[in-house]
Amino acid sequence: MTATDAHSPATGPGPAPGTDPDAAAAALHRTARLRRRLAAQLLFELVVPLGSYYGLRALGAGQWLSMVAGGLLTLPWIGYGIVRQRRVEAMAVFALCLVVVGALLSSITGSPRVLMVRDSWLTAAIGCWVLGTLLTRRPFIMTASRGIVIAKVGEAGLVAWEARWDAEPTFRHHLRLVTAVWGAVFLLDAVLRVALAYTIPVDSFPLVSTVLWLALLGGLLTFHNWYLTRNGLKL
Repeated sequence: MTATDAHSPATGPGPAPGTDPDAAAAALHRTARLRRRLAAQLLFELVVPLGSYYGLRALGAGQWLSMVAGGLLTLPWIGYGIVRQRRVEAMAVFALCLVVVGALLSSITGSPRVLMVRDSWLTAAIGCWVLGTLLTRRPFIMTASRGIVIAKVGEAGLVAWEARWDAEPTFRHHLRLVTAVWGAVFLLDAVLRVALAYTIPVDSFPLVSTVLWLALLGGLLTFHNWYLTRNGLKL
């Protein structure tokens, strides 16, 4: 789980009412593209590593080899993301380093549990970064929602939406609070993963940690959409 893209907050599907047919078609195209991207991310960051681990274990491979293979299978996906964006992002490089360093440390210690805590470093880093954006002019939710806002109301709507940040203190408060919740959930995931890594059987960890992340993410998105709707921020 690299978590570099899939955690962008959604503000709801579909174009805004009142748009012209061309704008509506463009918005639907962007929404469909976003959904395909999220589906691919789910496949390569969750399904492939999890399936490869238990598939190799069923074939008789050891725990260490099965876990390393699952991590290595994410490398082409991370590399594809770098090529697609046409720039090297710090989080993608960090994820690549975690896979490589985790495999090396695990080979030295001989313990697959070193690999099990690898993703904790990533989610902890993301959580700290998200919380750190609270000290900047534009918190995480403000920047992460831009693509969704454009898809729903277009560039002109984005300008009006961003103008609310300067004009409405309540708007700033809501976005900062939601950003803080996102950062806290990522840090919680990191702590829980470390606790699981040293308390449950190795063969149970890939499945349990995946279910944990899906539960946390599902709860986070539910809160996100509820809060935006409740406070009139959902487009």
